[in-house]
Amino acid sequence: MNWFTRLLTSTLGRKVMMAITGLFLILFLIVHLIGNLQLLKSDQGQAFNIYAAFMTSNPLIKVISYVNYAAILVHVAWAFMLTKLNRDARGPVGYAVSKNSSAWTSRNMGILGSLIFIFLVIHLRGFWAQMHWGDIGMATYEGKPYKDLFTVVDVAYSSPAYVLLYVISMCVLAFHLWHGFASAFQTLGLNHLKYNPVIRFVGRAFAIVVPALFALIPIWMYLS
Repeated sequence: MNWFTRLLTSTLGRKVMMAITGLFLILFLIVHLIGNLQLLKSDQGQAFNIYAAFMTSNPLIKVISYVNYAAILVHVAWAFMLTKLNRDARGPVGYAVSKNSSAWTSRNMGILGSLIFIFLVIHLRGFWAQMHWGDIGMATYEGKPYKDLFTVVDVAYSSPAYVLLYVISMCVLAFHLWHGFASAFQTLGLNHLKYNPVIRFVGRAFAIVVPALFALIPIWMYLS
């Protein structure tokens, strides 16, 4: 067993992988949000359909997408392993430390992450699977045909149940990011007494603004 294998199978190594994949997924959220905001343009879906076509046809973007799917799976798998290790270490009694000594989000990252994963499965089934294998109509812009994914999204967001599910899931994501953002920097040793307040502020701002903008999109489309 070489040093790399030992690192990946150690608790520290798993935490490092969680941090790296977590930061990668944070970058993905930014890119995904920029794309989703195209839905709010008053052009009957043209900007979003063109954006979606670019994201699904560009070779580099497709490779990054596969890396992103792998990052999600690794992040989830390592999270389950770390949760199990922590439970085994505590034993049936647990630590003699008050739960108030750690933040609620920190103590429930596993539950929050599991809820986000369930939402992702539902979300991918409704949009990603439809995009690849669904019977989607076409839209034409400047003589070039595009899959009309805007209509797929518009129909989905016409359901109050799905809009509610989406908004609740974004609230869960916000709580997950509230702890996860700063925790990733700390795990990678990138925290510093001088910069910790900045990292904490940026992390909390990100945890509020990004999920809020994601949640705004289905609400806006439903009410429009």
